[in-house]
Amino acid sequence: MRILVVGAGALGGYFGGRLKAGRDVTFLVRPRRAEQLAKTGLLVRSPKGDIHIAAPPTVLSENIRAPFDLILLSCKAYDLQGAMDSLAPAVGANTAILPLLNGMKHMDLLAARFSAGAVLGGIISATLDDEGRILHLNDTHFLSFGEQNGAKSPRVVAIATAFSGAKFDSQLSTAILQEMWEKWAFIAAAAGICCLMRGAFGDIAAAGASQLASDMFGECCAIAANNGFNPGETAVKRSIGMLTAAGSPIAASMLRDIERGAPIEADHIVGDLLARGGARPGDYPLLQIAYAHLRTYEARRQREQAAAPKH
Repeated sequence: MRILVVGAGALGGYFGGRLKAGRDVTFLVRPRRAEQLAKTGLLVRSPKGDIHIAAPPTVLSENIRAPFDLILLSCKAYDLQGAMDSLAPAVGANTAILPLLNGMKHMDLLAARFSAGAVLGGIISATLDDEGRILHLNDTHFLSFGEQNGAKSPRVVAIATAFSGAKFDSQLSTAILQEMWEKWAFIAAAAGICCLMRGAFGDIAAAGASQLASDMFGECCAIAANNGFNPGETAVKRSIGMLTAAGSPIAASMLRDIERGAPIEADHIVGDLLARGGARPGDYPLLQIAYAHLRTYEARRQREQAAAPKH
């Protein structure tokens, strides 16, 4: 199986690096990253075992000459259009695209570009950072994937076989869309409440505001249920436990992005969820306030960038 990993940043570099041992894996990168990898190799520091690939196979989009069997796609939602353009030459009639983004909008965009049948569902759970080398910051490195209709098709069985023994936890799911919606409800609530309150889950609990976190999550679950994916009892219990955990230092990655003045996935994670809930004034009030807060940050960031001196 020929596997193309789009990017060699935190997610792509980590899971692609794990897959590289004994498998046909190529990294689709931009020229600058290709030069860096040629000099330093692909470096991963992890409690599950470090990785150093001295000369990882890389390719530029314009140099792709044949389709790949599997494309592993991890990027920020605001980079998705560029990523689709770059991976397009690698997509053939039998190519499976496995995106590892949160939310659901990317599924629609990929289906519109490459056909719904080409796109698998997928979720990941891992805490990673990328500073030239890739840092795996906890013991979790889980990837779940499957056909959107839940079938155990020959191609996903083949992917499961390729993933086995790759030194990360993987699961062939027969309910991947349910899992994606459950994660989306949690991610949207976490991003919304952490960014609104400017703190980690434990900070919010210390302020006596955990009920607001639970209520925002409830709004997210209501939207998921209205779309046919009511989060299960186990997922709800786990999510509320994390959102309201006293002393927890965990915060949504979107808060870290705001604190460093970076672009955020407000529309993809929160805005699109509200849109799928048919939000009107007064519907899902906490989520609407959180979304307005995120859009205000984006407007300020855009204004400040426009006013900054040009060098």
